Amino acid sequence: MDVTGRLLQELDRQYVGLFDWLSGQFDPVTGGFYYARSSIGARTFAPDIESTAQAINILKRQQLLDEMPDPIRESIVKFFQRKQDQGSGYFFDEHPAMAKDEVMVQRALNYSIGSLKRLGATPLYDLPKATNEWPSFTKSVTAYRQEWERISLQNSWRGCDRLVSSAGYIHHMEPEQQKRYVQSFVDYLAEIQDPTTGLWGEGSLYVKISGTFKLHTFYRKYQMRMPNQEKIYQSIMRCLHEEEATDMCYVRNPIDLLSYLEVEIPREYRHQICKVTIENLQSFKQSDGGFSREIDRSPKAPNVSQVKAGEHYPEMPRPVELGLGLREGDMNASTQATLIRQQLYHLLQTESVHSCARHNFGID
Repeated sequence: MDVTGRLLQELDRQYVGLFDWLSGQFDPVTGGFYYARSSIGARTFAPDIESTAQAINILKRQQLLDEMPDPIRESIVKFFQRKQDQGSGYFFDEHPAMAKDEVMVQRALNYSIGSLKRLGATPLYDLPKATNEWPSFTKSVTAYRQEWERISLQNSWRGCDRLVSSAGYIHHMEPEQQKRYVQSFVDYLAEIQDPTTGLWGEGSLYVKISGTFKLHTFYRKYQMRMPNQEKIYQSIMRCLHEEEATDMCYVRNPIDLLSYLEVEIPREYRHQICKVTIENLQSFKQSDGGFSREIDRSPKAPNVSQVKAGEHYPEMPRPVELGLGLREGDMNASTQATLIRQQLYHLLQTESVHSCARHNFGID
């Protein structure tokens, strides 16, 4: 067996037990998925939008979505449709703090729309449009620019996440208006990018790469080229060899970013990237079969887990707790783990990404 074959074999070993864990997270009563094992049976927790959408992503990557039994499909569709607010068009969980976290609100909107589409369904009500209920900074390019300048990048990961989330309203604008706002945002990002590293903001290399990853989702959505790609690639390679990955996002974000960059990666380096990534991935595999966001625990509230203990970021939202914070698998990390597998197969230029599912989720 050649190097590529050995790497892929070792990679696939990491997913044993994952799909048994996944099937146990499904709640047939609501049609949603729980975040972690500790979320089940606790009155304070319920299946949530992000976890359910992330479960859908896992099933899609393993070619299980098309074979899903109709009753299960219909229950999941109804789960998302019940979450939509008729007045605003947005999707909300029951937790009172969720609707006050702009990042979560934008993520819930995108997750819900995407999941319903993958399930062959649509929202019940109209989606958000430019209204007087939108923040005042959306009224002009100048005001939007001032809002972007106000967002702190002292933690690149959190700050860039806020930047992209604030720009979420642009997607719902009319084409001509949207074009002006997109260009304004791209111009602003070019001004504040570090030309030496290709990264944005402050923090460790992993934090800055994670921030850059957040920004790349904007460039990717509008099919635009991110500047200084060779510098970004060099920063990723240095980070993989010098820093310790203490969050599953630190394993996923560099790999996802590499899949977007238009740079030439020698085959030897591809093998190195895969080897380091697989070693990092092993650190997050838990005994219940799932993967955790952090090595020794699953964060109670993933919406605030970008800023670690001892760190500070201004205007953090209230934690939206989804689990008990135990050493256990969680949906946030587990969906990233399956994406990592898919991206590594592509990085090694393997044409077929076969399913690694060991559990058929009730599909005969």
